[in-house]
Amino acid sequence: MQAVWHRMSNLGWRWLGFYTLVLAAWLALFLLAGRQGPAAHIGAGGGGLGAVSPYDAGYGPVFLMWALMSAAMMAPTFVPTLKVYEDLNQAKIGSQRGFALLLAGYIGVWLGFSALAAAGQLWASQAGLMRSGALASGAISAALLIGAGAYQFSSVKASCLSTCRAPFMFFMQHWDEGPLRNGFRLGIVCIGCCWALMLLGFVGGSMNLVWMGGATVLMVLEKLPDIGRHITRPLGYLLITAGLLMALATLL
Repeated sequence: MQAVWHRMSNLGWRWLGFYTLVLAAWLALFLLAGRQGPAAHIGAGGGGLGAVSPYDAGYGPVFLMWALMSAAMMAPTFVPTLKVYEDLNQAKIGSQRGFALLLAGYIGVWLGFSALAAAGQLWASQAGLMRSGALASGAISAALLIGAGAYQFSSVKASCLSTCRAPFMFFMQHWDEGPLRNGFRLGIVCIGCCWALMLLGFVGGSMNLVWMGGATVLMVLEKLPDIGRHITRPLGYLLITAGLLMALATLL
């Protein structure tokens, strides 16, 4: 009985640590947005750290912004996979350290994505393509929206979503590779699902809390097998329509 209680206590502490990480990331983003005025809280004009020229802010602050965004937005989408892993641990298949290693591998991949996104934002700022944390060009924004919408129908997106929606099958196929490597694998798969939606932050504003919250909910729902299959294609049509309307508005 004592061993069971000890195991349940360890499980509870792991999940408490995970949700503390997510809440801390959201709180940090909220505070960063608040330093730039109330517009960031309601998402007007992008707001947040993006209200300062990324070039003037330097690479470090912009990378921190994207790292916090990745943790706050992508960690919640990983909850079903972590739950499956913990269920396997309960069956004494996994290790006590596996939870942390799996999460570390997953977050590590998204930190790599954040490094690239931050570099892209700095380059776009230097090229005069960014204003208030968002793309200044309506044509480029429209192209991103249309591209993200078209990606919703791609075979790559479908394959990655299939893995995200069936983590049990993934673990059965790759369990022997260990939790850290599996975390890296799942992080890459998750980027395959969500990179286009994440890059839409350049359209809505890279510190737009409204966009971040809405995108997080969409990405969480899209990875749920019973709900996600009803979201992916309609979301693609919606993004393409929004892109075409923006392109039309740019031409008029």
